[in-house]
Amino acid sequence: MLTRRQFTFAGAAAFGAARTGFAAEVGDDGLHKQPWFLDTFLELGDDLAAAADNGRHLMILYEQNGCPYCRELHEVNFAGSELSDYIKVHYDVIQLDMFGAREVLDFDGQALEERDLAAKWGVNFTPTTILMHNSNAGAVSVSAAQSFRMPGYLKPFHYLSSLEFVAERKFEEQTFQRYLQDKFAELEAQGIDPDVW
Repeated sequence: MLTRRQFTFAGAAAFGAARTGFAAEVGDDGLHKQPWFLDTFLELGDDLAAAADNGRHLMILYEQNGCPYCRELHEVNFAGSELSDYIKVHYDVIQLDMFGAREVLDFDGQALEERDLAAKWGVNFTPTTILMHNSNAGAVSVSAAQSFRMPGYLKPFHYLSSLEFVAERKFEEQTFQRYLQDKFAELEAQGIDPDVW
């Protein structure tokens, strides 16, 4: 018979082993990768235009090496098929490194390293997800291109809701908080208690 200590240790070991099964791939730059991330010339105006031409939206995902919340985003949020499938249908995703040195062409035509662009855009946390609706194609600044920004990690329910908030153009008529309240009320009316934590 197992003692409580042995049972706890065995459970923790099993949880750890199961969790490693969901580990996201890590690239040479130390960032977690998804097979549906785009590899582009990092000319962001063109990237938004290309997404719009295909009826999709653009997501810029700023991360950094060693970020525990970035790992959580990949191993929890993106591991769920509901969220990752939604992204694959509706968004083109470009990953940038908050401290990276690749050259990026900003919407205003200025060429900057990833780290300098992060400073210019006021990206202070990772992950930071910037969502751009395809109707903003042709924008000449990030403020004109950006529809919604998530500075930091959001749990899967809220993250998916933010993607829907932009894709459904709800950002044009209400705040994200109001959108969430309406969504909660609608789910409650259907007898659904969403898993928000």
